[in-house]
Amino acid sequence: MEKEPKTVSVMGFKVFSDDLAKIPINERPCKVVNCSISPNNYGLSTKDPEFKEVLKNTDYLVLDGVYFALAGVFLKGKNIKRNQGPDVFAHFIKRVNDEHGKVFFLGSSEEVLLKIKARAAEEYPNVEVETYSPPFKPEFTEEDNRLMIDSINRFRPNVVFVGMTAPKQEKWAVKHKEALDAGLAISIGNVFDWYAGTQKRIHPFFFKIRMGWLVRIFLRPEIFRRNIGNQMLFFWHLGLITLKLKKQPQ
Repeated sequence: MEKEPKTVSVMGFKVFSDDLAKIPINERPCKVVNCSISPNNYGLSTKDPEFKEVLKNTDYLVLDGVYFALAGVFLKGKNIKRNQGPDVFAHFIKRVNDEHGKVFFLGSSEEVLLKIKARAAEEYPNVEVETYSPPFKPEFTEEDNRLMIDSINRFRPNVVFVGMTAPKQEKWAVKHKEALDAGLAISIGNVFDWYAGTQKRIHPFFFKIRMGWLVRIFLRPEIFRRNIGNQMLFFWHLGLITLKLKKQPQ
């Protein structure tokens, strides 16, 4: 029997820390991969109990912001494997291409989805692609959700890529996974725009040296201003927990 994927449990979350190849893409019922554990989303989860429960109930919670990995190093002496959104997308769409399978893109605008579909047709010719652009609103109605689910289930994809804003995409994937006739639902957010070319992509080199966040500040300073409070809350909590552990008798 194949071993369960490695995880690191830290600061209340069980974080995937293994090779993405260990995640099956054809099994039912549908499982969720959320590329969502980061300093920002940790801070956001402390103010949003529903989001916290969603992250805890995610089948495969993947490291997004690399600095959350500091929690594993400081508190458990374990590093967390880096599998950020672009890496996750590239891995799974290649696997589907190798199997001549299907992927479904849920989210963003029709314009972005058309560009994604065109690029995917060139780069992954063995993948059958379908898309759906949901309405832009803070919360979906039952009818909105029914239309999204029906569109996915008619197609029966191996993988559903969900590209909405956090925490909406994570909540949607976990809440509706049991209704989806798909192998995986994977929330990848901003990757939709990067892949479509509607937003400048950060060069992989900067992610490799763990400085992607710095480039993102220059490209989109409004995100930095919006997220800085949540990020500082993560580092504050990490510092408090680290000090508490150091004070405990050995």
